[in-house]
Order: sequence, then C-alpha cells, then structure tokens
Amino acid sequence: MLLYIHGFNSSPLSAKGLVTAQFMAEFYPEIIFHQPQLPSDPAEGVALLSSIVESSLELGETLSFIGSSLGGYYASYLTEHYGGRCVLINPAVNPFELFDEFIGPQYNQYTNEHYHVTPEHKGDVKKFNTAVILHPDRFLVLLQSGDEILDYRQAVQKYHCCQMILEAGGDHSFIHYENKLPRICQFLLLDN
Repeated sequence: MLLYIHGFNSSPLSAKGLVTAQFMAEFYPEIIFHQPQLPSDPAEGVALLSSIVESSLELGETLSFIGSSLGGYYASYLTEHYGGRCVLINPAVNPFELFDEFIGPQYNQYTNEHYHVTPEHKGDVKKFNTAVILHPDRFLVLLQSGDEILDYRQAVQKYHCCQMILEAGGDHSFIHYENKLPRICQFLLLDN
C-alpha cells in the first residue's frame, strides 16, 4: 500500500498529486494506492489517515508513504507509529509554530472549500509531532534549498540521520519532482 499525503491547503489534484497518481497507475498498477483529500480539521485528517493505515495492516499490506509539506509531517508520525517506509518532500518540521499566521478564514482552491483555522488546530497538529526520528532507515527526505514557504535547514537538522537528497534552488513545490519518482519507488521497495 502506498499512501500519498498532500500538504496544507492542498489536494490530490495538486501537480505532485496528479503526477504521482499517473506514475503509479502506469508503472505500479498492482500497488494499492491511496490519495485521500484530507479534511481541513487536522485531528480529522490524521484520523482518516490512521484508519487507512489500520485497514491496510489488517489486510497484511506493507506500508509506504509519500508526504509533502504538512503531509510530510503526518507521514513522519505514521511511519514512526505504525512502521513502513516513507519519502518526505520539503516536509514541515514544526508546522504548529506557523499556525498563528493562518488562524482565521482560509480557502482551498483545489476543493473550492472555505473554512477556518482555529487556535485549537495548532494544538491538534502538535499532538502528532515526532521530535526525534527513532527509525531513520525508514526515511528518505527530498529537500530544495529554494523552498519559499519552509526553512529547509529545519528538515536538514531533524532528519540528518536519514537518507537525504538536498538540491540547491527549487521551491516549495519541489521542481522536477516527477524525475524523482523512480528513486522514490525504489526506496519504498515497491518492486519487491
């Protein structure tokens, strides 16, 4: 099973989401691929992700995750909590520290949803923090130093013991992400 987890205010309809789904359909049609639209409420989002993971475990499936930005933060939690392997793309390290600037009305252009970020959401997100990575062999971290949203150096520090690809330049979307998909699938052992 491969679970793709999008970032804050994003969707499976983002460029990375679409190219990942297309790649999986073309090259790994036998892999069960989940790409849910996360609810705007963080606790509900992690509950949805956890239910997908627990159902997969009940079926005896191997766990694999790709997480982008806030989705990378959630993927870290799921990997440490349930096992499996994950690839993080420009992951958020301490997203709860950024929530103050987003409190209030928000709009998701992919889903056409209007919603509110509340102070409670900040605390909900913090509950899923993995302050220390206990299983670094399960992680591959893809970073671009030109990320205009998140400070890539925080991810370098947190995931220093993990496999990492750090590219100069780029941006938060991870320029040329599609070129990394063969390496991502290799790390996730999808060919085994």
